Amino acid sequence: MFDKLRTAFSSAAKSFSEKELKDKDIDEILLQLETSLLESDVALEVIDSIKSDLKEKLIGSKVNKNEIENFVKNSLIQSISSLFDATGTIDIVQNIRAKKDSIEPYIILFVGINGTGKTTTLAKIANMLQKSKLSIVVAAADTFRAGAIEQLKEHTNRLNLKLIAQNYGSDPAAVCRDAVLYAKSHKIDCVLIDTAGRMQTSKNLMDEISKINNVVKPDLKIFVGDSLTGNDTVNQSREFFNYIKFDGSILTKSDADANGGAALSIVKVTATPILYLGTGQEYDDLTKFDKDDFLETVFGDVEQTQEISEQQISQIDIPSKEEKEIQEKMEPEPEVNTMEQELPKKKPEEKTSDDPFEGIETKDIDNYADWYDVPPPETDEQARKLAIKIREWISSGRPKPS
Repeated sequence: MFDKLRTAFSSAAKSFSEKELKDKDIDEILLQLETSLLESDVALEVIDSIKSDLKEKLIGSKVNKNEIENFVKNSLIQSISSLFDATGTIDIVQNIRAKKDSIEPYIILFVGINGTGKTTTLAKIANMLQKSKLSIVVAAADTFRAGAIEQLKEHTNRLNLKLIAQNYGSDPAAVCRDAVLYAKSHKIDCVLIDTAGRMQTSKNLMDEISKINNVVKPDLKIFVGDSLTGNDTVNQSREFFNYIKFDGSILTKSDADANGGAALSIVKVTATPILYLGTGQEYDDLTKFDKDDFLETVFGDVEQTQEISEQQISQIDIPSKEEKEIQEKMEPEPEVNTMEQELPKKKPEEKTSDDPFEGIETKDIDNYADWYDVPPPETDEQARKLAIKIREWISSGRPKPS
């Protein structure tokens, strides 16, 4: 799983460790990373966020050259981890149990286009809930596609579940309402609603799903996407989210997904969590999405990578913009050999500034004087000595007195 995504991040981290990290080198490697992530079905929004976070951490950082590869990996792990953390998590079983005391059933609405495995995913969720000792009724709200009701009936027969269905062409919202009423009267814990697989560009069908949402007001709305369709799945999730603010996603066929970018992208563009991954055709082939497992698959031993501590952080050649300006001002004049010194000058020597503090910012002079309680110099010699001390202080990183 996720081979391309793993290769993209690993190659970027290795490239950083093999180059002298100047601005140009960093931008070049980030461009290569962007290309690799695009090929791994990662959305541009995610790529821009990852690149921005990584560059911000690199510029001005002080890391031992031997540790730069781990430092980059750790930075990437932190960026992606925070992306998943921002969406939170949803415990379906716990939420259903929390609502059992009320007379209302817990309603889950499944949406997505045809061919993603939506109906099979609904059956997998039903199987999971049954094993948690919860009762279920299923609503066949796909009254549009020929064979949809029969397909769902096959699943419910295998799982010994009650199916609420009407004829093809019936109002899907009415089917959903009937299922909810049945659940109330029979004290069923949960209603699972299978909707027609509609293209996100079909306005009429998308309006229909909005109607279902308004009629039964589901507690949980789940988007089901196909991992293997990559950016198409991301675009679908974006459009569905605009019509119906779903709460989370399930990605099918994840066991065959070599790219891995869909999970990252959907989380970013919808700000909702990935709930489960479909990993096969059997009812038990449903794995709860785990951020740590995802990071482990992509980056390897995450704990070992994150062992970089402050003690390992020391000098590196990635100066910040401000530090580079100071270094340029403090560069010594080029040496002139003795023979050249003995040659007569063709032009009069230009007069240099008499100000020993030239090139030092006023705020640095003021800060140094305040922090170290230095009185104003009274002679030129004192001024020159003070200027030398301030320059040495700046080059040491402007430390405050202990």
